[in-house]
Amino acid sequence: MSERDNYKFLIGSIIPRPIAVVSSLSKEGVVNIAPFSYFNIVTANPPIISLSIQRKSGEMKDTTKNILGNKQAVIHIADEENIESTNQTAANLKSSESELFRTDFTLGSSDLVSVPLINELKIKMEVGLYQHVPIMDQEQVTADLLLLKVENYHIQEGLYKKGRIDADLLKPMSRLAGNDYAALGKKMSIKRPD
Repeated sequence: MSERDNYKFLIGSIIPRPIAVVSSLSKEGVVNIAPFSYFNIVTANPPIISLSIQRKSGEMKDTTKNILGNKQAVIHIADEENIESTNQTAANLKSSESELFRTDFTLGSSDLVSVPLINELKIKMEVGLYQHVPIMDQEQVTADLLLLKVENYHIQEGLYKKGRIDADLLKPMSRLAGNDYAALGKKMSIKRPD
């Protein structure tokens, strides 16, 4: 299949995908905010998450450059109340422009990293770069897989109860294909076998 056909098949089949809203900081001090749905958990010990960022015409995206430059970022979980602003952060802007001004988001200070966090999002994870894996297609790098170690959590009060995140209060959004997103729908509990 062509690259475009692979893309359409994969994003239409591997659904729903969680959405990371990533804030990063350029060398010049510009706050970059961007959403990514090639995002997931790798391991809990140590706490590592993955973020895969596709290159555009062989060029690294600003988020990748920033994370490789200062080895830090803040990963937020997209939620229903903030999906419009989250979507606005997907705009293709110059490296010298921040997506913040297209949104209703405000920034706050992180505790351990120099990158600001987004106040309105309910879960924020301060992360450090654990490993960078360039993804190759023949001789060309087509994507950057970033393994990020969680250094600190910020969880909205009331969201974490009895050792668990309340998904109904978090109201996470997920990515489908095209312009489509999905909220939490019907849930079921099935006991795992021994």
